[in-house]
Amino acid sequence: MDISNQKEVIANAKEKMNKALVFLEEELKGYRAGKANPAIFNGVMVDYYGSPTPVPQVASVTSPDAKTMLIQPWEKKMIPAIEKAIINANLGFTPQNNGEHIRINVPPLTEERRKDLVKKVKAEGETAKISVRNARRECVDTLKKYQKEGLPEDVVKDGEVLIQKETDSFNKLIDEALAAKEREILTV
Repeated sequence: MDISNQKEVIANAKEKMNKALVFLEEELKGYRAGKANPAIFNGVMVDYYGSPTPVPQVASVTSPDAKTMLIQPWEKKMIPAIEKAIINANLGFTPQNNGEHIRINVPPLTEERRKDLVKKVKAEGETAKISVRNARRECVDTLKKYQKEGLPEDVVKDGEVLIQKETDSFNKLIDEALAAKEREILTV
């Protein structure tokens, strides 16, 4: 056992922490802030020949202007299914179907809806922080296991200090991402 084990364990934990941050950033894209954002439909599932499929995989989703989104299905017979999926997703949109495509006018967010979105964003952030803490705990547990197998105690203690610094760093990045999204949502 040597210091390379410590570096490997820490690198593995950092990778897991980074994945939690990337996942959070992707999730935050789905929260609309009063502007048309086609990423909102990434999590809306449509029944496509019996299997649930995200809207962007069955249609072109574009945003011609800041208050409108246009969904152009690859197959016209998918229009009612897409419309139903959008309504069931409870995004606060009323789809308008003209037989060719679905137009969605993005209404301005109410104060109550903004506060509700901020709560959801904070919950996503807490989930990301839990993932970061779990990666830290796994790293510390692995280092202690290596200590029992002969890794020097000072190398283990140094590893614990390093992984705590990484944990603090990732938590700060998560807080910054949340604060930015919160500002975006609360800006009228």
